[in-house]
Amino acid sequence: MKRAIGAPLRVMSSRAFVALVLAISVGVPFSLPGTVQAQSRDGLALWGQIHSVFSHPRCSNCHVGKDGVPLWSGAHYDAEETPRAHGMFIAGGSDRHGGDTTPCSTCHGDQNAAPLHGPPGAPHWGLPPVEMQWAGRSSREICEQIKNPATNGNRSIEDVADHVGRDALVLWGWDPGEGREPAPYSSDQLVAFILQWDALGAPCPAE
Repeated sequence: MKRAIGAPLRVMSSRAFVALVLAISVGVPFSLPGTVQAQSRDGLALWGQIHSVFSHPRCSNCHVGKDGVPLWSGAHYDAEETPRAHGMFIAGGSDRHGGDTTPCSTCHGDQNAAPLHGPPGAPHWGLPPVEMQWAGRSSREICEQIKNPATNGNRSIEDVADHVGRDALVLWGWDPGEGREPAPYSSDQLVAFILQWDALGAPCPAE
């Protein structure tokens, strides 16, 4: 289709181009930014997909607050049950890896244990910094955290996407072992969602 004479030429930003290429490679629909309203609408829809991963038990159960107590929840426990504290009085302690309590590595190795519902495992098993708490937080609060280097590990949004796509412990969320439901979508799809959301201005929901 020819561009009408006098019509503005839309130039794709480098961020949008990277997001487009990745979206195509993993089969995720992608549209170029349009009006501000459309951009916000599409960006919020993408955030909804991102949030469905970040709020899933495979992620949020370890993104806990100052008490450092991991949570147990998910369909393999009881889909309707309120998340409960990790058994055996486990807490991450001051280093978030159980260094001054019971080290996470006491039970959690570099890979999932073979028995059904045995201890899950991945390299550097432990809790994220307390600044990255997601459990009990609203979609808006988590969204603002993801955009803030002070609460996302001093990362740009592109760095967050790279972290999601490469970190072995994060990737465990899609390979949690027999009997546990994985996080939705795939790591590649989540990376594409994050980059597209960023290209659309990374809008956050009202609540």
